[in-house]
Amino acid sequence: MTKTTRDWLDLATGDLKGKPIESLNTETPEGITLKPLYTAEDLPEHAASELPGFAPFTRGVRATMYTGQPWTIRQYAGFSTAEDSNAFYRKNLAAGQKGLSVAFDLATHRGYDSDHPRVTGDVGKAGVAIDSVEDMKILFDGIPLGEMSVSMTMNGAIIPVLAMFIVAGEEQGVERSALTGTVQNDILKEFMVRNTYIYSPEPSMRIVADIIEFTSQEMPKFNSISISGYHMQEAGATLAQELAYTLADGMEYVRAAQSKGLDVDAFAGRLSFFFCIGMNVFMEAAKLRAARAMWSKIMTDFGAKSDRSKMLRTHCQTSGVSLTEQDPYNNVVRTAFEAMAAVLGGTQSLHTNSFDEAIALPTEFSARIARNTQLILAHETGITNVVDPLGGSYYVEKLTADLAEKAWELIAEVEALGGMTKAVEQGLPKMRIEEAAARRQARIDRGEDVIVGVNRFRLADEPQVDILNIDTDKVRAGQVARLNKMRASRDPKAHEAAIAALEQVAKSGKGNLLSAAVDAARARASLGEISDAMERGFGGRHHAVTKVIGGVYEDVYHDDPEYQAIRSRITDYTTDKGRAPHVLVAKMGQDGHDRGAKVIATAFADMGFKVDLTDMFETPAEVTDKAIALGVDVVGVSSLAAGHKSLVPELINRLKDKDRADIQVVVGGVIPEQDYAFLREAGVAEIFGPGSNVLDAANAVLARISGVRRNV
Repeated sequence: MTKTTRDWLDLATGDLKGKPIESLNTETPEGITLKPLYTAEDLPEHAASELPGFAPFTRGVRATMYTGQPWTIRQYAGFSTAEDSNAFYRKNLAAGQKGLSVAFDLATHRGYDSDHPRVTGDVGKAGVAIDSVEDMKILFDGIPLGEMSVSMTMNGAIIPVLAMFIVAGEEQGVERSALTGTVQNDILKEFMVRNTYIYSPEPSMRIVADIIEFTSQEMPKFNSISISGYHMQEAGATLAQELAYTLADGMEYVRAAQSKGLDVDAFAGRLSFFFCIGMNVFMEAAKLRAARAMWSKIMTDFGAKSDRSKMLRTHCQTSGVSLTEQDPYNNVVRTAFEAMAAVLGGTQSLHTNSFDEAIALPTEFSARIARNTQLILAHETGITNVVDPLGGSYYVEKLTADLAEKAWELIAEVEALGGMTKAVEQGLPKMRIEEAAARRQARIDRGEDVIVGVNRFRLADEPQVDILNIDTDKVRAGQVARLNKMRASRDPKAHEAAIAALEQVAKSGKGNLLSAAVDAARARASLGEISDAMERGFGGRHHAVTKVIGGVYEDVYHDDPEYQAIRSRITDYTTDKGRAPHVLVAKMGQDGHDRGAKVIATAFADMGFKVDLTDMFETPAEVTDKAIALGVDVVGVSSLAAGHKSLVPELINRLKDKDRADIQVVVGGVIPEQDYAFLREAGVAEIFGPGSNVLDAANAVLARISGVRRNV
């Protein structure tokens, strides 16, 4: 006899001893209700008729997908100097990697040469330092740019970086028309989450449009933009937010290109996307499927006729924020599951993170495991034998439809404001993402979201992992020497003329910025000089206004006894001292990741601390002056990109020099345990590594301020 859904409901209700079946429902952060069972009744009507390779491409952009050709293994890496990075690339290519993905250091991202005083702690720390064409030539020495696809994650300083890549190709004997690869060139998400912007939104959008125009005319094999949701999820966005805001960014870039008079089918086929893949395996696969279907409709509405224009092609990277400092070898397993989710979702290329990236930059040992994760997935699991193995799954098909529905709602909200540029200027997406991040952290702290080895199944003794240390002073000295040599050997008249021409193009709004920058790079203008010329033409750098959102932790924690206990202690302190304990949350150096800083600021403010937040990209001198002017008790430094060993001691010394050693300094973020002794010796009062419980951190900071220690 055929069993029906009604039969199952009767049986399940019996298992639940009379409880309603709805008691097994769960709700995702996206607001999607998940049932314990999905059947054919849940399949969207269109699901049965969709096939890979045909619009709307839900099941994949190619008919054969991985059965014809596996995804591209594209490991994202950059190691301090062009020489070190080049050696790493060549070794990985020999070991089976098929494309290059370049990680630049933060000084490069922010358009500063390595000799600029604001980047002393950042040179070579989180990627390769590139100051000139000479660096770019070394980076790709022995790597034929006419044959190798190169992906470059660059946004703020995209004009000088791409110009130098083009000139490096020329001097390798490769015409720009033969260059293949992708640049990120996605500035809107920088204003939302990543923050490695240089110029204001309007001139930044002009840069995007000029690059699309130049590449469509001069570089037919090159993808001019990789529209990125990756950093949104890393900053705390829900998957619906990542999906919606990424596609809304794409819509804005299409409009920018059309404003240059370009026909949509002339450039849309070279737009690509970049998504983060976290631990929710089926939701992540559904996200990529939904993205393809939604983009097909979006591009059809923009008037695209070519199927290629309607295809959403994407690179994916496993999540960095899912990696844990605690019990770090668990991260190998996490990355493997995330890689599988990306492949089940139909990604075109993939980067797998190394297990030690919650602690420090990856070592050669950890990077090899990350690369081999993909090789094992491709060659040992059988996952490439069938096109879209999840197609027709009751659950995944319904999840795909539900996620798309939530994303369309968010896109409609952005469009109602006049598009993503207007929404970014008003701060809407940033606020939504910051709220989601705070709620996520609160769920982790309460144990509602289980992180194995962090808030459950914690090891008594943590293994120490070998980490990669970068000698910033040595790297910087080498970069400065090469810069000085180049400046001394170039033709000063040609250099000055090219820089003046670039500045005029930026100022007048006439001409193409990338074309002018290629001339400047060929004349051996440095990255910083090209960036400065545009800055003068555009009327200055962009400075974001930092805000602390409130109420999120209070909403989640209002009934939690420990939360109420610390609120009570802060109230008692405030009553006794006549003022609230005062914390300045600081971001120093050129790292733009501010998720941790914003979460701490939000949570501490809800608990009753008086909280101030510095601007992004502060120097130790600026933070010192601000801390003294505000009269704070504690400076809490948020560190992610390994600048803590140089920036934090300088901050402490500056406070001492101004007779304010009473202002205590605490540090949180991606800090290897190997650095703890160094920081404590420098005078750091408390250190909070990745996965630290926010309530525990608040208790420790309050104890430092009040002088009353507690066992927590």
